Amino acid sequence: MKRYAIIVAGGSGARMNSSLPKQFLPLAGKPMLMHSVSAFYDFDNKTEIIIALPADYFSEWEKLCEEYHFTIPHRLVTGGETRFHSVQNGLQSVKEKSVVAIHDAARPLVSAETISRCFEAAENFGAAVPFIPLNDSIRFYNGHESRSLDRNKHVLVQTPQCFRSDMLIAAYQTEYRSFFTDDASVVEAAGFTVHLVTGNLENIKITAPSDFLVAETLANSRGSKVL
Repeated sequence: MKRYAIIVAGGSGARMNSSLPKQFLPLAGKPMLMHSVSAFYDFDNKTEIIIALPADYFSEWEKLCEEYHFTIPHRLVTGGETRFHSVQNGLQSVKEKSVVAIHDAARPLVSAETISRCFEAAENFGAAVPFIPLNDSIRFYNGHESRSLDRNKHVLVQTPQCFRSDMLIAAYQTEYRSFFTDDASVVEAAGFTVHLVTGNLENIKITAPSDFLVAETLANSRGSKVL
C-alpha cells in the first residue's frame, strides 16, 4: 500500500532559548528536521514525505537544504495555527488510498523498527500508535487534590502515529477541540479504535535544552542499534 509521512514542524524555538526554530537547530551535524525526514526515507525511499512548516520558514528551510546538500524528495505545505490544522493541511496532499504516518519533527531519533511496526499495524488494524512504558510513579492532580494511579495501566505515546488514509481523512473532517493533543485523540473522537505498538526509548520529543543535550548524545552514539 502507498505510504505517506506528514512531518509536523511548527516549533518556534522559544523553549529552547533560541531565535532559530528548534527544528532547524543542528543535531549531530545537521538540522533536527533533516534527521526526521531521513528516518522515513531511509526506511522506505518510496514513501511520499510532506513537511508542514510555517510559511515564514520556507525560505530558511530551502537555504538549509542547499547548505547541507539535502536532496531527499519532499513537499512543503503551510503549517496551521495548531498541530491539528497543520495535519489538516498536510492531508490535502494525500490523493490516494494509503497508509499515512504523522510524525513530530522534534522526534529525530525514531528507529526504523518503530516506523515499520507502526506502518504494518496500521495496515492491519487501521490505526497504530507507538508507546513506551512508564517507569516513574504517577498521580492524578486537578490543582486541589491528588491520588496515586497504577502506572502499569498507563503508557507514554510517541509518533509516528499511522492510519489508513480513509480513516484519518474522515476523522479530520471536524472542528478543532482543545483535547486534540495528537492524531490518535482525533481518530478516537471519530469513533475509531487505536492499536498500540512498541516504540523506542530513544524516540524522545525535544522541547527543552536538556532534551537537546540528551538527543545529541544519543545521535552521536547511534553506532549501536536503536530498537
